[in-house]
Amino acid sequence: MATKQVRYEALVKGLHSDLYRYAYWLTHDKQVSEDLVQETFLRAWRALDSLKDEKAAKSWLITILRRENARRFERKRFDMSEYEEDSIMDTQSTSTEQEIENEWLRDKIAQLPPEYSEPLVLQILGGYSGEDIAKLLNLNKNTVMTRLFRARNQLKEALEKEPAKARFLHER
Repeated sequence: MATKQVRYEALVKGLHSDLYRYAYWLTHDKQVSEDLVQETFLRAWRALDSLKDEKAAKSWLITILRRENARRFERKRFDMSEYEEDSIMDTQSTSTEQEIENEWLRDKIAQLPPEYSEPLVLQILGGYSGEDIAKLLNLNKNTVMTRLFRARNQLKEALEKEPAKARFLHER
């Protein structure tokens, strides 16, 4: 039992911030992100004996988190108008240039179709390779690489459509 506890604490300590960043990216809500991460670690505790390779722990936890997020939508349907109002209020409360820049970029990535945004977020926030992303999403590696390429091109096009914002981002 002590060995399980030590393994679990090492997972939490080592991967909590990565999971939280990914959860926040998915939800755009601190409270929901914290709940998702907590649920993820709870499920991880219960199934810890099934984790044979410690090197696969991050991918394993991301998979659990993705499933927990999907369950959230199965359990409860959100009123989108309420979500949009929260989003507008969050944008208005940003104060620094970096926060504005981050919000703009998050918004542009969120506008991408999910088949493009999810691999991109896993690569940017999770630090996963194309091969790792392919395993996580049950896709062919070439499919993942194509989607990453297309996602980046769509973001580049978005920057080109807003020259003032593009100039601001490139000056930094």
